[in-house]
Formats: sequence, C-alpha cells, structure tokens
Amino acid sequence: MSESESKRVLVADDEANIRRVLEAILRREGYDVVTAGTGLEALERMNRGINTVITDLKMPGLDGMGLLKRLSNEYPDVPVIMITAHGSVENAVEAVKLGAFDYLEKPFEQEQIRQLVAKAISTNALARKDVVPEPAGAPGRFRLVGQSTAIKQVYAVIDKVADTPSTVLVTGESGTGKELIARALHENSSRRKGPFIKINCAAIPKTLMESELFGYEKGAFTGAVGAKPGRFELAHEGTLFLDEIGEIPVEMQVKLLRVLQESEFERVGGIKTIKVDVRVVAATNRDLQSDLQTGAFREDLYYRLNVVPLQLPPLRERTEDIPALVDHFVIKFNERLKKKILGVEPDAVECLVNHPWPGNIRELENVIERTVLFSEGPMIRLPELPPELLVARADRAAANQSDTRITGSRSAVPAPPEDPNAPSTIPPSEGVSSLKEAVKAETERVERELIQRALDETGGNVTQAARKLKISRKSLQTKMKELGLRDRDGG
Repeated sequence: MSESESKRVLVADDEANIRRVLEAILRREGYDVVTAGTGLEALERMNRGINTVITDLKMPGLDGMGLLKRLSNEYPDVPVIMITAHGSVENAVEAVKLGAFDYLEKPFEQEQIRQLVAKAISTNALARKDVVPEPAGAPGRFRLVGQSTAIKQVYAVIDKVADTPSTVLVTGESGTGKELIARALHENSSRRKGPFIKINCAAIPKTLMESELFGYEKGAFTGAVGAKPGRFELAHEGTLFLDEIGEIPVEMQVKLLRVLQESEFERVGGIKTIKVDVRVVAATNRDLQSDLQTGAFREDLYYRLNVVPLQLPPLRERTEDIPALVDHFVIKFNERLKKKILGVEPDAVECLVNHPWPGNIRELENVIERTVLFSEGPMIRLPELPPELLVARADRAAANQSDTRITGSRSAVPAPPEDPNAPSTIPPSEGVSSLKEAVKAETERVERELIQRALDETGGNVTQAARKLKISRKSLQTKMKELGLRDRDGG
C-alpha cells in the first residue's frame, strides 16, 4: 500500500464550503481527500480504501449518526470523526459512546483538525496491523471462532470474570484478537447497555495523553475553544478498553493509577473532581514484566491492572481452529467481494494449517481475502495460495524429506554399537546435499505452477503474465526457459 493510499480521508458534509475548507487543509498535510455531499454518497465512496471519515452530524437523508452505525458494522477499523455545531455537543458525545472516534465542534481551529486526523490515521494503521475483525455468527462462543482447548480456556475466563468489576489485562501477540476479548467481557456483563469506549495508547502523542483520558476545560491550552470530556468520562457506567497500555508515558501512569484506585480525576485545566463508574480492560503485546525491570512501567500500576490476567494463544498454538477460521473468512469475503467460492481443497487446508502464522489471525484473514479475490474456480486450490505460503510449504517438505533419509532407516532397525574407528556410514555432506536438491526441486515445482497459472489466466500472454507475477518480461522468459515452459505468444 502506498503512502497516499494509507492516508486517504473521506469528508462527508452537505455544505460545499465546509467540504472545500476541510479538503484544502487536509491536502496541505499530504492527505488524499475524497468528498461526499450526503451519507449515502459517503457509503458509496468507502470502496476507495478510506482510512478515516469526517462527517457532519446533520445531513439530509442518511445523517451522521446513521452513517456512523453503517460504518461501525461494515468498516469497524475506520475511525469516524463527527462535526457538530455548537449546541449539538451532547449528540456528538453520544456518537462517541456509540463508536465514533472523536468529534469537532464548529467553529474549529486548523490545528485541531490536523491533530485529530493524524491521530485517527495512526489508529487506523495500528488497527489494520493488530485488530482481528469481529466474526459475526462465528462457530464458537462470544462471537469468536474456535473450539480448541486453548481457546476454550479463554472462554472459561470470560465466563468467570465478565460480570465483575475486576480489571482485566489481556496479553498476546499482535493479531490474536485482544479487542474482541474486551468486547466479549463488556457484552457479557451487566454494563452491556453502557458505552464501550476504546483508546489506543500507541496512537496518542504523549503531550495529548492526559487530555484524551481525562478531558479538558475551555482555555486549558491553545486550541481548547470549549470544554471536552475525556475517555474515562465517556465510559461512565460502561467499559474502557486501554489498548497498547505498555505505550503509556511513565508520567501519566501515576494519574492513571489514581483513577483506577479512587474512580475520580480532574479535567486538564479544571478544579472540579469528577467521579466515574468505569470497568477497565487493558491490553498489550509487550512484555510488561521486562518493562518493570527497566522502570518503563510502574510496578504498582501493573498489579492494579493485572487483577485478572488473560493470555491469548497465538494461532500456531491452536491450529485445530484454522479450518473453521478459513471457512468463516471465505464466507465473509464471498459476500464482500461478490464471489461464490464453495470451499478449500484438502491440500490447501493442510498448507494453511501447517503455516506458522507470525501475524496470527490478522495474517490468515489477509491471505484468505487475497486468495478469494483471485480464485477462479468453485474451490480454492493449493496453487492459488500466495507464493510465500507455497515456498514455506516446500521448505518444510524438503526438510522433512531430508530428515527421513537420514534417520528413517535407523528407527526400523536397532543401530549396532558404534565403532569409533569405523568410517561414517553417511558422508557429512550427503544430508546437506539431499536437502538442497529437495528444496530446489520443490521450489521449481511451485514456480512452474505459479507461472503456468499466470499464463493460463492471461491466455498465454507473457507480458501480461509478467505483470501479474510482478517481475520483468525478460525475467519471466528466462525462468520459462529454465523450467521448460513454452512461450506461446512468440516472445
């Protein structure tokens, strides 16, 4: 994804002047801007790879609140910023409680827009990397996918602690679904009718962290043209999800500890103490124990957050759930991409199950989306999986084959006592040579399948096939000659 594609903002407002002003401000900051005059137009333009939406609250037809609800369901990773006129702030605050990223009150300062959009873009980038999409109707519990022993242990913890006020610290690698767990805890508690407010601590500049968490009063700093509640205030009688808690600055940790212990705080620039009733769920992919040793994370805050620890297993430790996850994502992307894939062939499923998935469920989802998009038949076949998975599969097969050659016969017949003076029965280089040959043979097989598929899809046109494979035409012709593939378009 190019930098412009990762910084694309949609501005939805029925006032042309507001659209032009916002577009000018954002383009000067290097953003690619798409505009819409109505809520319905905004929905139609969402297929252009939008990373952040700015929408007016009041619009004819589908208004900002209706647009927010549609976007929350269909594009949950895309932050939505509400624009509201003075006097409608209560509605904007309600929108934030329903899932809006933040709001701007008219008249607004250019610096407010720049800071807010930058924060939203950063949050969206982190979401694309880390957040696993919520699987509606999933074949598991709590709208999660899986029935493995590892994930059932997670279900058991949610069952026990969801309807309690205890703070939960969710840990796990990126892409394992920490936000889904936080939502499950909220939705299965007596607070389910209250707001679920989330904040990604890694996306907030250190200088803005206090005002984000606790809000500010009018005139508290330059640009504070009005009072604004913070995330703790918005989460009153609900749940506050503090994602990437390990990124919170040390100087803010004392203030966070106070609100966790006493359920009270003051806004920036304010003197009134505000009491709140908030259940906190925090999450991190960092090793906070190590941060305790270095002083990057306060010990007292750690133990206050870690009342209930919940460790999410990486996907490689729950491989029996992969077929169910694959089925779920095929159904999802059939609907989104207007495809009719019926399923995945067994050898392709085997490849997916045996892949290590360093990016966890998020990586698996991306692979299935890409594969569904390019698949032509009713079933996803092994050669249609991304090349990196096929190469990794070839490497594993070659390694296994080499291990069998070296150790297979020894497992069948007891080895005689070793004679230290006898020559080695297997030359030192033989195992290495076998491995190299096996890897080469399997790599050539994969390359041949990928090239043949590209040629079939382009009617034998080498130029188009090279473009599909993202290599030069000359490189493709050379590779075809090496593999004995015929150049059907005559070079």
